[in-house]
Order: sequence, then structure tokens, then C-alpha cells
Amino acid sequence: MIETARLTKRYGRARGIEGLSIRVNRGDIYGFIGSNGAGKSTTIRLLLGLIRPSGGSARVLGIDIIKRKKDILAGVGYVPSEISYYPGMRGLDAARFAARLRHVECGAEARRLADLMSLDLGRKISDLSFGNKKKVAIVCALQHKPDLLILDEPTSGLDPLMQKAFWDIILERNRQGATVFLSSHVLSEIQQHCTRAAIIREGRLVVEDGVHALSRTAAKRVTLRNARGELPQIAGARDLTRVGDSVSFLVQGDAKTLLEDLRLADFDDLTITEPDMEEIFLHFYEKEEVGA
Repeated sequence: MIETARLTKRYGRARGIEGLSIRVNRGDIYGFIGSNGAGKSTTIRLLLGLIRPSGGSARVLGIDIIKRKKDILAGVGYVPSEISYYPGMRGLDAARFAARLRHVECGAEARRLADLMSLDLGRKISDLSFGNKKKVAIVCALQHKPDLLILDEPTSGLDPLMQKAFWDIILERNRQGATVFLSSHVLSEIQQHCTRAAIIREGRLVVEDGVHALSRTAAKRVTLRNARGELPQIAGARDLTRVGDSVSFLVQGDAKTLLEDLRLADFDDLTITEPDMEEIFLHFYEKEEVGA
């Protein structure tokens, strides 16, 4: 559904993205992760043909992003990170305008989506909060039931209840066959909902893999309860914290080595868990810095 080959965008001396090669397969819910300024929005604008690349190539829905961008836009639902509409528009006007651009009639689906997100389409967009403006953008992007959704920070501005409603809609669309590509700062939602993910840093791809594979590659979180005295030297341990009588740290390496190192430690109980997405993200960023 999306394939890039050494896709590059430069803004004079300023960095955009450099040599980005990723692949999003049909049916994926694909998370695109990076800090502010990493190049996520630049990548999305390139995929949609809104800006031209400086080098490399990309295909969306099997279509070259330069040669037939109108065909791409017809088959994609896009939610930008920043929302802007014509002054005086109501939510219903925006939905109808988006439908007319695609020459489709989808009023019933627009109303259904609005009801699911508790959105009043009759209100002027200028009177809406940022979160409700984001809901209007989601309705406009999803109402024509596209095969591919490209979503740039779609849950920013939504309260937790509406984030759940949003993900219920996205998962329903995915079960119906839609592919989803989204950037997000909410790492927990990437871990919970995405099948594959890529981490981008300063315009370059750090890693791309299945979310579960990324979890296995990163360090494990070890917690010792009722730990007494100083811990022995533990190979690969970092980010050690003490809360009450518990000690927690990240460790990467062989489990047998870990248990051998802990043989002289004095504690009552031990748990070893997979890291959360934030720890995975930091692990790969730190790894990239060491290798730089």
C-alpha cells in the first residue's frame, strides 16, 4: 500500500528526511514514531504529493507519488496534524465539501461517524475546540471509506473517551480491509493497536519491524521486590530506580547471565516484563546515538 525507496527531502541546508525506505503492507496498522522535527509530517506530505521529493521514490496504492497524485488523493483518507477550514463553515459543510471533491455521496456515513464521536456537525467550525475540529477532520477523512488512511497525530486534542471512540472506528475499518498509516506521540497506542512500526530520528530510519519484534529486541524491565542491601554488578543493567523496598532496572542480554548475576542479591520476589513502547523508543534512540 505504501513503499518508499531512499525517499529524500531537503529544504536548502535544512534537514527534511534522508534515504527513507519503508514498506506498509495491505491490512497493516502501521505506526510512524519520532520526536518533534524527526520528519514524520514531511514524510506524510511527500506520500500525498503535497510536496516534491529531492530524491528517491515512493508509491502509494501502487501509484507513483509524482506522476498521478490526484489518483492517490482520491483513494486516501488524510487527517493532518494541524486543522484549518474556511471561515464560517459548519462541520456539515466541510464534510459535504470533501465528499463533492471526490464525487461521492456519503452523508449517512458522515452523520454516523459524528454520532460515534459526539460531534455536532451543525456548529460553526470557528466555534469548536481544537479537539472537535480534529473530529471534523476525521469525519472528512473516513466518510468515503477509503482503502488507505494516512493520519498525522490523529488523537492529539481528543480526550481519553474520544480517543477510545476513534480507535474503535479505526479498528472497525481495519477489520473491513482498510490499511492505516499513522504518526503518533502517544507510544502506548502504537503498542496497543499497531501491527508494524518504524522509528525515525533526524530524518533517517532507525528501525522498522513488527511491534512485537521490536519489543523482543529491546531491553527487559526487571523488578526486585523487598530488595535489601546493595545490588551486585549486573551486566547490561541501566535506568535503575528504587521505590520503597522495590528496585527496577532495564537489562539487555541473556536471561541465564541475568539470573547468575542476581544469585548474590537479597530480595523476595522477581518479575521480568516486556518494556513499554516508550522504553522501546528510548532504547533505539540511545542505540542510534551510540552508533552515530
